[in-house]
Amino acid sequence: MDTIIVIGGGASGIVSAISAKTKNNKVIVLERNSNCLKKLLMTGNGKCNYFNDDQSFDKYYSIDSSIINSIITDNNMDLVIDFFNKLGVVYKKKNGYYYPFSNQASTIKEILLGEALRLGVLIECDSLVTDICVKENGFEVYVNDKNIFCNKLIISTGSKAYPKTGSNGMGYSFLSKLGHSIIKPLPALVPLICDFKYAKEWAGIRSDVIISLYEDDCFIKEESGEIQLTDYGISGICTFNLSHVITRGLNDGKSEIVKINFVPFIDGDVFEWVDNYCLGFPDKNICECLNGFLNNKLVSVVLKSCGISFDKKYCDLKNFEKKQLVECLYNFSLKICDVKSFDFSQVCNGGVRLSEINPLTFESKIVNNLYITGELLDLNGLCGGYNLTVAWLSGLLAGKSAGDISVEN
Repeated sequence: MDTIIVIGGGASGIVSAISAKTKNNKVIVLERNSNCLKKLLMTGNGKCNYFNDDQSFDKYYSIDSSIINSIITDNNMDLVIDFFNKLGVVYKKKNGYYYPFSNQASTIKEILLGEALRLGVLIECDSLVTDICVKENGFEVYVNDKNIFCNKLIISTGSKAYPKTGSNGMGYSFLSKLGHSIIKPLPALVPLICDFKYAKEWAGIRSDVIISLYEDDCFIKEESGEIQLTDYGISGICTFNLSHVITRGLNDGKSEIVKINFVPFIDGDVFEWVDNYCLGFPDKNICECLNGFLNNKLVSVVLKSCGISFDKKYCDLKNFEKKQLVECLYNFSLKICDVKSFDFSQVCNGGVRLSEINPLTFESKIVNNLYITGELLDLNGLCGGYNLTVAWLSGLLAGKSAGDISVEN
């Protein structure tokens, strides 16, 4: 009877174990925490957005971008959906986002752990792996005060993101020792730190915006949605979705600037709209006019940034002041000087190169019978269930190959 060890009891690790388990093998999950799936409970603000209908390639990022289309396929996405349907997860969809109908991440956790135990997977918590050695017919895994031999090994230890959940990046060290090259892990889906003197004054504001990223003065991409203005810079889903480019760019010494459109509801010429709107209230000062469509704290920051007196009337502004005001409203420029640490990042950008794994099985091309799943890979997605999709899929395919069975069984 073959023994398969899964190091890590997170999303990809537990799914790997479920997918690998048959009557003819022994599957052991080694989890360093006192319980499994700790990080899963934090996803989607505790509601667990576990999948998304929109699985276009631009939702994912990797240095080896050409390999993504071998992983994110229609057939593979069907595997993920079928897996959860067969487990009995009743879902509801909102704008293409899948949630358990219970609105609780604990639903997904309990169903996954229940299935693993039903199949006979052995889950050993409080198990700290300290070393891995390649043997002639498998691996020697050193854990706590003992060593365990296995024929096949799945490493699912997670990245360096959210270290309070137990992810400290130890998997990178193991895989580096085993011969894999590691693209430097950097925080992703993370708040941005800006060089802006009025940041403390706008802290707490939430606003619907369009935000555009410029790297070394070249336009990269834009996102729309709610932004959170903070005392250190900016946060929110639309900024998170730019962060993987920004962290890599800053690491490479590039200039990163975002431009914010605070008036995305204006369809057409912004100057003309603002001019007509403000001139329609000749008895109001500029501050009172802007309060008609902007948060009052944001009005203060915008006027200070333009150097315009609050009590001036719009009709008394000089032409260059009007242009400067409009520029601040729809093209507010912020220099990104850093990002928040791994403690605040949902995932990592970087990891094991996709070129070093078989995208059909997630088996290492360097070490036979070694599999790598989830956040350890240099494959991260945007907000919206994409990173969990990578976890589920890599776990399903790695487990299927390691257990040498079909997913349907």
